[in-house]
Amino acid sequence: MRRLLALSSAVLLLAGVTVPASAHRQLHVPGAEYQELAHLDDLTTAGTVASGHTNPADYVGLTHSGLPQQSGVPGVQIDGYFPDTSHTNTNHGWNHDAQFVIRLPQRWNGGLVVSGSPGVRAQYANDKSISDYVLSLGYAYAATDKGNTGAAFSTDGIRPGDAIVEWNVRTTQLARAARATVAQHYGRPAREVIAAGISNGGYLVRWQLENHPELYTRGVDLEGTLWTVDGPNLFTYLPQAITGYEQHDTAKIVAAGFNPKSDFLWDYHYTVYWKLTQRIYAAELDPTYTGAEADYDYTQRPEARKAIARIALTGNIRRPLTTIHGTYDSLLPISQDSDVYAELAKHTGLHTYQRVEAGNHVDGLVDTYPDQLVPLVPYLQRAIRTPL
Repeated sequence: MRRLLALSSAVLLLAGVTVPASAHRQLHVPGAEYQELAHLDDLTTAGTVASGHTNPADYVGLTHSGLPQQSGVPGVQIDGYFPDTSHTNTNHGWNHDAQFVIRLPQRWNGGLVVSGSPGVRAQYANDKSISDYVLSLGYAYAATDKGNTGAAFSTDGIRPGDAIVEWNVRTTQLARAARATVAQHYGRPAREVIAAGISNGGYLVRWQLENHPELYTRGVDLEGTLWTVDGPNLFTYLPQAITGYEQHDTAKIVAAGFNPKSDFLWDYHYTVYWKLTQRIYAAELDPTYTGAEADYDYTQRPEARKAIARIALTGNIRRPLTTIHGTYDSLLPISQDSDVYAELAKHTGLHTYQRVEAGNHVDGLVDTYPDQLVPLVPYLQRAIRTPL
């Protein structure tokens, strides 16, 4: 990739609108400490994997093999980072957090999609699930690593909850910067700005529409993580599920909120997700806890309540939001997450909720259980294109 370059002085024909490039002699992402700009023949993963403008490790396992592959979207990509003092993100060898990517298709439909990464992944995590698709429709796209990455994300910050607080700050920062960059590049502001995300990225969508509605026209969240002070939250159901699994007590897992029809997924989720998730979020929100994951009792952890109060959701969205969640979700059970959030947001009249039977938390498992699971990313994509 190259350093920031002056854009061509040629006239660009964008989505049927002729825009003189004289308005775009310089293209700078506001607030960025460093950035690299590249003119690419294809901004989708069909091109960026080969050109080195994505990292497939960021999105591995998040989509199923049957998801259609888009391609042939030329345009400009800007990679860079905002000022930050943490170093968990190793993409590009930068060892610098607050990394972002902004993609500006040559043929623009006037819209912008802003996204934060799911889980504790980096900025390219939504490239196959969101970026490829929206670019093919003509949307500009921007994504952030949320300011910290990886299982040790809790090391970024001083107070309990600081790392997750930064997720929200970085998404707001990117939304503002991407809006300005789009206006620079195309000579006019975006007519539509959509917040879209999966899991922790879905949490960011909810938080943004509750706290910064001025930046967006609407949002789409797929199985967004729900944090509430009084519960439910990860700490109120994961320890019970872990205990039930270790005691071979199916009833306890079901009582924790997991769909009994999803029991074929529990071995995998116990091994890969449940204990790890409980451990790394306790390190972030309740770092003085030193016991086993199964023994965690949220009702006896006042410091955790204080930390969660800093990041909690209320349901008071101020822009239209579509939420999609699968009934077989075996990490964030639907009964403890989106069912609850739908009730919290119901009074606004701005929330649309779609429950998908047999949808699980990650679409990669659809390839393992093709006759038992339904992929959710296609629902997300359709909701971005056309609100439910």
